[in-house]
Amino acid sequence: MVVKWIEASSLAEAIRQSTWLYPFIEIIHILGIVLVAGGAILFDIRLLSNRKAIIENRYLLSWSKLGLILVIPSGLLLFSTNAMALSRDPVFGLKLGLLLLAAINAWVFHVRVFLPANYTTARFHAIASVILWISIISCGRLLAY
Repeated sequence: MVVKWIEASSLAEAIRQSTWLYPFIEIIHILGIVLVAGGAILFDIRLLSNRKAIIENRYLLSWSKLGLILVIPSGLLLFSTNAMALSRDPVFGLKLGLLLLAAINAWVFHVRVFLPANYTTARFHAIASVILWISIISCGRLLAY
C-alpha cells in the first residue's frame, strides 16, 4: 500500500522525530495558505464590489501562485508523517475534494470568464471561491484535532 510506504519513509520518520522540523513545515504550510487563500479571497471580494476589479486586481492572484509553491510541498510533507490515518479520515477526503473544486473553479474562471470579463459569471465564481477556501481552511483546522 502506497500510503503505508509514504508514512514509513525515512523522510516522514525524520520529520516525526525532529523537534523543530514538523513545526517549521507547518509554519511554511500556513504561510502558503495565507498567500493562496488570502490572495484569492481578496481578489474575490474586490471583484464582488467592483466591476473593474477583474483587471485592476489581477496582481493579487500572483500572491496565490506564490503560495502554491509553499503549500503543495509542505502539505505533502505533513501528509507523509501521518499518511495512514489521514487517508482514512473523511475530513481529509472532503478537504481534497474541495481543493479539486477550487482548482476547477479557478481554471474555469481564467479560461471562460477572466478574458471576456463577464461580470455576472465572474461574481458566481468569486462567491464559490470564497466559500471553497473558507471550507478548505476549516477542514484543515479540523484535521489538527
